[in-house]
Amino acid sequence: MKTLLALILWCLLFVLCWPLALVMIVLFPIVWLLLLPFKIVGLSIDLVFKLIGAILLFPFKLVKSL
Repeated sequence: MKTLLALILWCLLFVLCWPLALVMIVLFPIVWLLLLPFKIVGLSIDLVFKLIGAILLFPFKLVKSL
């Protein structure tokens, strides 16, 4: 659904201002590649915090199950 909405918005932009739409289609992959390392770092930090939370809450889950 998200992809379909993006496609419809891009087509609308292409009708209204085709040079900007063509620039977007060229620059979008480059920007995505530049932001990819930040997404990976954010995912790793999120997973580390989830792991720490799971380790800290494990004793309480054991007591609760008894």
